[in-house]
Amino acid sequence: MEIKEFKLERFFGKYEFTAPYLLCCSDCESFAVSELLALEKKSGEKLDKLWLGYTESQGNPALRQEISRLYRDIKPEEIIVTNGAEEGIFIFMNALLKGGDHILVQYPAYQSLYEIARSIGCEIIKWEMDDRNDWKLDFDFPKNKITEKTKTVVINSPHNPTGYLIPKEELNELTCIAKKSNVHVFSDESYRFSEYQEKDRAPSVCEIYDKGVSLGGLSKAFGLSGLRIGWIATRDKKILQRMLSFKDFTTMCCSAPSEFLSILALRHREYLIKRNLEVIEANLNLLDKFFEKYNHLFEWKRPAAGPIAFPRIKFDRNAGEFCKNLLDKKGVLLAPSTKFDFGNAHFRIGFGRKNMLEALEKLGEYLKENF
Repeated sequence: MEIKEFKLERFFGKYEFTAPYLLCCSDCESFAVSELLALEKKSGEKLDKLWLGYTESQGNPALRQEISRLYRDIKPEEIIVTNGAEEGIFIFMNALLKGGDHILVQYPAYQSLYEIARSIGCEIIKWEMDDRNDWKLDFDFPKNKITEKTKTVVINSPHNPTGYLIPKEELNELTCIAKKSNVHVFSDESYRFSEYQEKDRAPSVCEIYDKGVSLGGLSKAFGLSGLRIGWIATRDKKILQRMLSFKDFTTMCCSAPSEFLSILALRHREYLIKRNLEVIEANLNLLDKFFEKYNHLFEWKRPAAGPIAFPRIKFDRNAGEFCKNLLDKKGVLLAPSTKFDFGNAHFRIGFGRKNMLEALEKLGEYLKENF
């Protein structure tokens, strides 16, 4: 395996904990351990007595039970708990793919959704989105591009970095296309439950397709990235077992304290999600006004879900240069589209945290001084 540098993660590794103002993070406002423990009586006492031995490789049964409640007709035994969503991507790709296989990937994308497959020796077919078409996907593309070498179609909805949400009807269409060719659909649903309107939430791929594999986690809509808990849900017993076997060679099992706190969080998921959606809504209203004010500088496509968006730059400067100058002069961190291997005209902006206004004001200062 020869894997390339993870551009976005190395970018965050360099700046995330030193930049004064973070305006590109994709997670929601987090919680303190004490806040989670306060949600349930005697939970602190239970945590004090928690045994710090090995945990079950597939995941704590009580945790898998809580995760299964997020889906329709998915059983706890059809779930693997992983160390973050990243491990779920890694074990799926390695369990399913071999050199010479083809995968179709919704693009732009979080780099591991295609880079792991490339490192295995697969050919990556990019299913490109276009902001000139409101980021909508062309569903004639998979119809024409799936071949006998295609092993999976990889999608991400709600989407990072655009905030695009695949409509229910189009998701059903995709699973029908995949079923005709007997290929898997791997759906990164890390941002699920961050839809602004609950009625817009599509079903999970694992619920509607027997070869659908859904990726979930607590980092984004739940705001609990520090727990490092993700999961895979699928009815495909064969691929589930292969992923579980591969996990024996990665992390083997998850942290007992993380699993304990994750069970607690999922029992009170409505409270966590509601709080974070309120933050997103307030911040999104601020961004609407901000980009209306600066519509001569940026093209703003209002997202349909999640705490992130992907504006286009209109002025005569590339995204990398703009983001670097902004960081140097005002300490505000935005992620240029170069970190997504998607040209140099967009940047990711994040609005899931309570202190966004402070960073946005600094961005406004920079624009007034330089344009």
